[in-house]
Amino acid sequence: MGKYELLRARVAAELPAMQTALAQPATDGELALVHTPAYIEAVQQGTLSAAALREIGFPWSPGMVERARRSSGATIQASRAAAVEGVAANLAGGTHHAYRDRGSGFCVFNDVAVAARLMQAEWARERSRVQDRVLRVAVIDLDVHQGNGTAHIFQGDPSVFTLSLHGARNFPFRKEAGSLDVDLPDGCGDDDYLQALEQALDELDRRFEPQRVYYLAGADPHEGDRLGRLKLSFDGLEARDRRVFDWAWQRRLPLTLVMAGGYGTRIEDTVQVQMNTFGVALSYWQTWQRWQNPSS
Repeated sequence: MGKYELLRARVAAELPAMQTALAQPATDGELALVHTPAYIEAVQQGTLSAAALREIGFPWSPGMVERARRSSGATIQASRAAAVEGVAANLAGGTHHAYRDRGSGFCVFNDVAVAARLMQAEWARERSRVQDRVLRVAVIDLDVHQGNGTAHIFQGDPSVFTLSLHGARNFPFRKEAGSLDVDLPDGCGDDDYLQALEQALDELDRRFEPQRVYYLAGADPHEGDRLGRLKLSFDGLEARDRRVFDWAWQRRLPLTLVMAGGYGTRIEDTVQVQMNTFGVALSYWQTWQRWQNPSS
């Protein structure tokens, strides 16, 4: 948990061009676009079973509920900002193990799924042409753990493409079928990872034409991560980020960034990976501003 405070402090000190805003909690109605009412109520009221809490991984408290709501709310806010400015981020988020009716793996509500569904609903309300009423969303999940909850939520939905590069032998041990899943062996390093990413983005191109992108930029593929089992360097992870942002820019796609996982033996390493990601994101934002305001 300490990485979030450290990341916020470093962003404020080292990236002054980034404007931060307080995350507002997601409402019951927003959460219900993805999660079952019974599950939302159980989380809110603290009536989750002991087994359900064990699967989530931490105990219930009012603070846990507030944090889960605000994590989803931050991704909603970032989605709206990205639609205008090209890119925006949640300093937390990426809670991709949460299913419709349960949490898992330190994830209570699935922030990306909630935000994507809300953006689709708002898009549909704003457009009168039937053929353009469905917003097409790509989720590029580069956390080392498969986003099983996200994959399950969007299974069979042609408007959402879920791409995941993850450790084949890592959690979750029962994977869900996403649109495109790339299993990586333990010890996978920079070159093999970047080649797999390039091939996956090419496949995404062939099969789907998104209008919005969500990017889960997990720090846990780093070689110093306790849970990652991959061997990416700082440079390799920054190259990963640049490739995703370049891919989105070539298509002029608004991109919403969330942090996802990171469990470094040294917490400073996790924060450094994510700071590098924010540095790339800031360059992307500046490119968008020049494109939108060529005379400025």
